[in-house]
Amino acid sequence: MLLCLRFNQEKFTTMMRAAVGLWVLSAVICVGRGHDNDQAVQDTVADASANGVSLVNEANKEFSFRLYRQLAAHADSQGQNIFFSPASVSTALAMLSVGAQGETHRQLFSGLGFNSSILTQTDVDQSFQMFLQRANNTSQDASEGTAVFVDNRFKPKPEFLQTLKQSYLADGFNVDFTKATESADTINKYVEEKTNGKIDKLVENLDPDTVMYLISYIYYKGKWATPFDPKLTKQDDFNVDENTKVPVDMMNLKASFHTFHDFELRTRVLQLPFNSSYSMLLMLPDVMATLENAISPSHITKWMKAMTRRRHDVYIPKFSIKTSYKLKDVLPGMGMTDMFGDHANLRGISEEQGLSVSEVVHKATLDVDEAGAEASGATGISPIGVSSIPVWKFNRPFMVIITERNTEKILFLGKIINPTI
Repeated sequence: MLLCLRFNQEKFTTMMRAAVGLWVLSAVICVGRGHDNDQAVQDTVADASANGVSLVNEANKEFSFRLYRQLAAHADSQGQNIFFSPASVSTALAMLSVGAQGETHRQLFSGLGFNSSILTQTDVDQSFQMFLQRANNTSQDASEGTAVFVDNRFKPKPEFLQTLKQSYLADGFNVDFTKATESADTINKYVEEKTNGKIDKLVENLDPDTVMYLISYIYYKGKWATPFDPKLTKQDDFNVDENTKVPVDMMNLKASFHTFHDFELRTRVLQLPFNSSYSMLLMLPDVMATLENAISPSHITKWMKAMTRRRHDVYIPKFSIKTSYKLKDVLPGMGMTDMFGDHANLRGISEEQGLSVSEVVHKATLDVDEAGAEASGATGISPIGVSSIPVWKFNRPFMVIITERNTEKILFLGKIINPTI
């Protein structure tokens, strides 16, 4: 996610125009088969209050679905797949809140769902420190991190950079943004390395007036606990809507799965575990709007607790998608407005007036194949032949969640309406 801060040129004509960019990046691929290794990781931040961590974790989960609904309602998302990492977005915005003050800070806290009468900035910082450390220690499959690229001409407050380094584990770099091509190459190479090549050329038209880029990324390489057999993958139809069918490579697996039928949401839920503490939840609703307008963290908790294990014949499309969102068009709908305009108060970053956010960009990729994945989901029951076990076939639009089973942290969330686009 890219967040750009700049000085208002009209009000401060003697100052250089500046921008701070905030990028949220997510990439997932799946390779190899692997074996089960679900081991608990102890918290590494002893002084983080358990209550504060719990409150921030719950707020992050609520934020996931509020952001999803904002994205789903946006005109640019109509007829498109939705896929993003709420964990990465919330991390980047929390980083920005370190340097926000006054009403700008209040809006960021409120938009993220943090109750400022209970949670302090320090509580939030310590919680994200624990989340990032836990994510990177849980397994070799997940890699989460942040970075800050600062222009040589711009001098942020040392305490701001220290908090990013200590609490958000940020890598720090000094660059010369007046050398646009060279600076863009530096950022792109960093991002490409951190996402294992899944996101390249992140920055193509770098604004030479930029003074800072804040970057939050997640890379997840999920390997199915029980892989699909490539020999069983066959071409089949995916029903985009009543009038549109597209050909897809449909993977097949007969095995025991944890499932649940949510009659309230008229949705069937299937859990596909990875060979770590992460799982993919696939949700196939009778009516998509019923599910996406109502789904909440409490549903995830209910599903995970109430699931029963039974043998199923499962079909999932094999696909690869990329998404990119300009969240400057979305976050104001969640109450985060001041940071983008003249009223931005980012004096925790620098005392120089006129600093604001010019853009917030989020990019994500998702690959699903026989070895593993990072998101793909929903469940449909489709009787085929005379099979003695239920057939769950994801051959129409479905929702997907990648979650950590112990904390129910939501890494990725989305809706697949057409696996071929």
